[in-house]
Amino acid sequence: MIKGKPPRLDFVYTSSPIYFLTCCTLYRKGLLANEVVHEKFRRYCGDAAKFDVAVGRYVLMPDHLHLFVSAGAEFNLGMWVRGLKRAMISASRTWQPGFFDHLLRSDESYSQKWDYVRENPVRAGLVSKCEDWPFQGEIVATDH
Repeated sequence: MIKGKPPRLDFVYTSSPIYFLTCCTLYRKGLLANEVVHEKFRRYCGDAAKFDVAVGRYVLMPDHLHLFVSAGAEFNLGMWVRGLKRAMISASRTWQPGFFDHLLRSDESYSQKWDYVRENPVRAGLVSKCEDWPFQGEIVATDH
């Protein structure tokens, strides 16, 4: 556990919770927004379905990523994120320790978070329209 950070919930009262996650690179280095890392991300998240894990929408920014993930009751979020980070960039000291997660409470919350996240490349001045950002997508389509 990271000092000063509250502990994670051990048990969530829903069969398939949806988490909104943010992971950052160490010192916010711009390492993520490229085709190689994007393909590694897509491969790891695509393979996750074999383990009852569904990654929905995501955006890879140069120095952080946002994604939505859902899984069954036995899902260990911390362990899964460690695997994701290793799969994307395995070099030591690449990632900021830990990650931010938020358990979504409704479909409205998913839509609101996605509307905000997909505009990140525009706010950062990387593209003029969010549709033009090449490092985003959806692994498992949802009704959200």
